Amino acid sequence: MAAAEPEQLVVVGVDPMVGPANGAQARYFDPGSRGTLAAYGVDVPVALPGPAGAAGSRTRLPLSLAIGAWLLARTGWSGSARGVSVVAGAGSAECAALGGELAVTADRVALLVMGDGTACRSHQGPRPYDERAAGFDAAVVEALAAPDPARLLALDASLAAELSVQGRAAWQVLAGAADDAALDAEVLYDQAPYGVEYVVAIWERHG
Repeated sequence: MAAAEPEQLVVVGVDPMVGPANGAQARYFDPGSRGTLAAYGVDVPVALPGPAGAAGSRTRLPLSLAIGAWLLARTGWSGSARGVSVVAGAGSAECAALGGELAVTADRVALLVMGDGTACRSHQGPRPYDERAAGFDAAVVEALAAPDPARLLALDASLAAELSVQGRAAWQVLAGAADDAALDAEVLYDQAPYGVEYVVAIWERHG
């Protein structure tokens, strides 16, 4: 994604700890916004790439955006990046509308979309095993591989919540950004270590 040299790069994730504020379905984070992985075992400080001392440096990133910032640092991304965290319970229409807004912020926009699949794929998972989880994850992977934005938008939000899916709203932002564009897609990784589904996929516009 970095090699494509986008004009605008946005990290998109879900913040499950924050509900709608004044009706808003998303929070925005400027370049320089900071976070840490301390709550998850190691105090690794991270920041969205941007000018030193940026206004957003006082804003704490949720985990999804913190991991995205960490990944960008590992790539050596030299540009700036904004962040958007979506309310976990946001509806598909709101997510799609947000994606459409992000897609037109520049001529060449890249979205780094962060979100886990189900967390109950095995008895080793952080949530009790649920036999519905494998089918849900398979549907997401098939939609990403197709690529099929409409199928992502059709994901059942209630079922996703029951299966502890953290990526549903973020994937639907991606679907809204893609809209009906001609896309190439590739799934690079699809595994469920320790009972949690992780998938890495690339969508790229063409034509």
